[in-house]
Amino acid sequence: MPEDTTTLYRPVGPKELKLIAESGYAAFPPRLPDQPIFYPVLNEAYATQIARDWNVKASGAGYVMRFRVRSNFLTKYTPQIVGAKVHAELWVPAEELAEFNRNIVGLIEVIAEFK
Repeated sequence: MPEDTTTLYRPVGPKELKLIAESGYAAFPPRLPDQPIFYPVLNEAYATQIARDWNVKASGAGYVMRFRVRSNFLTKYTPQIVGAKVHAELWVPAEELAEFNRNIVGLIEVIAEFK
């Protein structure tokens, strides 16, 4: 029986994309000291908005990543709405990112690019 998974999205810039690629598209890199949370988003529209409108301005390019995570693992994270209803994300404490990565099923894929 296939595992029950939830599809999530992550907007990234070129530096984070390079680190994801170096992992074989299997994991997200550790957070920087000034980044206490990792925030995957719950829908492609929100990830696109961040990648297109914020990542491009900040770093010259933005990418939307799509990946699946074991649903039973995600139950401990309450979705956070940080604007309109479409702006839904999960707040994963930085110290839990390694465990989060171990619960990714399959590979992380680039589904959109903005420059």
